[in-house]
Amino acid sequence: MRMILIAATVAATLAGPALATGKMKCTATPEQRQPIETLKAELVKQGWTVAKAKVDGGCYEVYGVMPETGRVEAYFDPITFEKLYVEQRGKVIFKKG
Repeated sequence: MRMILIAATVAATLAGPALATGKMKCTATPEQRQPIETLKAELVKQGWTVAKAKVDGGCYEVYGVMPETGRVEAYFDPITFEKLYVEQRGKVIFKKG
């Protein structure tokens, strides 16, 4: 029984970051943010296909297809639209800093 509890705890710990939202944190207030539609339009100009975009952790989170890499989940600064984090199938392919 104890082994099952340990295994469950380890599994929950490892799965936690993958299930959690807010992989990035941005501190912009709603008044400071540029419209999310503007980000979507910019990404389309760059060749992206945007499936979904929303606010998560104060950042703009975008699910879409990048021309270079395929399907991704990406986070952008809501003021500057700077790319902060990009993940593909659980693998981090870009992280600012």
